Amino acid sequence: MRIIGIKFKEGGKIYYFAPAEGTEYTENAEVIVETGRGLEFAFVAFPPREAAEEEVTQPLRPVVRLATDKDREQRKKNLERRAEAIRAAQEKANGYGLAMKIIDCEFTFDGNKVLFFFSAENRVDFRELVRDLASMFHSRIELRQVGARDEAKLLGGIAPCGRECCCAGAMPDFCKVSIKMAKVQGLSLNPGKISGLCGRLMCCLSYENEYYSEAYKKMPKLGGEVGTPEGKGTVVSNNMLTYTVRVKIEKDGVPVFKDFPLAEIRFRGRGTQAEEEAAEEEEGTEAPQEREEPALQERRPQAERERRRAEKPHRQGEGQERKNRQENRGHGGQARPQEREKQPQGEGAPPAEHRRRRHKRGHGKKGGETPPQA
Repeated sequence: MRIIGIKFKEGGKIYYFAPAEGTEYTENAEVIVETGRGLEFAFVAFPPREAAEEEVTQPLRPVVRLATDKDREQRKKNLERRAEAIRAAQEKANGYGLAMKIIDCEFTFDGNKVLFFFSAENRVDFRELVRDLASMFHSRIELRQVGARDEAKLLGGIAPCGRECCCAGAMPDFCKVSIKMAKVQGLSLNPGKISGLCGRLMCCLSYENEYYSEAYKKMPKLGGEVGTPEGKGTVVSNNMLTYTVRVKIEKDGVPVFKDFPLAEIRFRGRGTQAEEEAAEEEEGTEAPQEREEPALQERRPQAERERRRAEKPHRQGEGQERKNRQENRGHGGQARPQEREKQPQGEGAPPAEHRRRRHKRGHGKKGGETPPQA
């Protein structure tokens, strides 16, 4: 199947269209395409090529023609109307007392429809506003609420790195980012340093996350104790690009900071460390700080599993005995009611019925005293 890549703005998402037969297309060529909103002015992202049917969402809309001078003039007029349309829409919204900010607007190529983008903290009832805008522009009106990230993408701006925001110039779609990415890459967790213009986490945190995630597993934990050729020390920082570790070593009571290659550092891997910490909590023992020899590491997990399997019945017996002692303690050290019924009566002991009757009389008055007989 033959397709062509089309985008509607610089840095925007690429869509697949069906190229016209007998027409040559070059990259960044201006074309007119058919969309769900009608005819639109667009640009060629990549020239026609073959693609598998599984990669394409059917049906493909066609490329109508290459753009002419008249088409370019029409697009220029639509762009010039944007600023005035945004100002007028914001004034109307303020007149109705609507807590919304008009961010951007788009005119369809033929001018029959106007799409306004706005941001608001809550849902907004803009039905009256739509009627006024429709009578003002004599077109169909659509208002679409967007979030903080989409607002930054539409408005653009200069990011903290000094370049244009990634979402506005180089990202067709938003990617998932999390605070864990910043932690793995060794960045400051100060929100002001890892947030973009939108106030959310910067999109660029995901660019090299795959590499840093793999390197993070190989590096020692910050603040952990490691072994070096010059003795034991504490990890101060890790360089995941050069695979070097900065260690603080005490020499004659004076702290010395020195960088060592990762291959010269002895420590427990993060996977082994997590397993041993869980074992420490269960056994109440202290684990060694240095990484053991590989052969001993392979034998230790198997030996630990065999020892725990052998001690499991003994632990279960101790747990049941402890539970019984706690239950007896809750009854004041006396036997439970069910057990009292089963207690054998000694010689001369009153029958159970008499004991119950006497017990009832004893608790009939305050303090459990039996009333005097007349």
